Amino acid sequence: MATEMMNDKLRETEAVFRIRGVSKVYRMGEVEVHALRSVDLDLFRGELAVLLGASGSGKSTLLNIIGGLDTPSEGTVEYLDHILTIADDAELTRFRREHVGFVFQFYNLIPSLTALENVQLITEIAQNPIPAREALEMVGLGERLNHFPAQLSGGEQQRVAIARAIAKQPDVLLCDEPTGALDYKTGKIVLEVIERVNRDLGTTTAIITHNAAIAAMADRVIHIGSGRITAIDRNETKARPDELVW
Repeated sequence: MATEMMNDKLRETEAVFRIRGVSKVYRMGEVEVHALRSVDLDLFRGELAVLLGASGSGKSTLLNIIGGLDTPSEGTVEYLDHILTIADDAELTRFRREHVGFVFQFYNLIPSLTALENVQLITEIAQNPIPAREALEMVGLGERLNHFPAQLSGGEQQRVAIARAIAKQPDVLLCDEPTGALDYKTGKIVLEVIERVNRDLGTTTAIITHNAAIAAMADRVIHIGSGRITAIDRNETKARPDELVW
């Protein structure tokens, strides 16, 4: 109990992301779409957070802004001592390259490259990478290094994508519906990999999903609806991915 209290206090002082008053408006002709409305949020070092909401709730927009793929219409986003909302394109590119790993619903692997070569694309440009072979072994694909994407199942391709994301040893791992294209059994395997990366590497991890069952594995669950954060819950006891049922 004392250790848990200590960890809670530590996280309260180690917000790696500070998001304040963030709104995002998309303009299509004369129509304005408010994807985010005055969002305030902190993400803490080493936590596993689930951003839970229905399709169109704004969760992907928020994740893209956190990851430096998009910029807000209003508000500020700080990552440690970096103010992302005043950064130019080159600075955002450097932020993504040095600090963030992305995992998307669709794997975005290069079909003509093997699993090993897909991961090596990242290790060749990263500052302090995990060797590509080691990253693939971490996600349970040590025997599939020389297979092409077409020779891998959907779950294996997603694990290659995770290996590629973690190979540069990112401080932050952002996962956008990582199980959305997978069946139940395979999705749980992918969640086990993400949970292990968070636990073993201490990577601050955010998973966005519409699947409420996944929330049970998180430290905190951030509920999003109509572009706003509607509630934040903390799990006193986290479920293991293999315990999830949906």
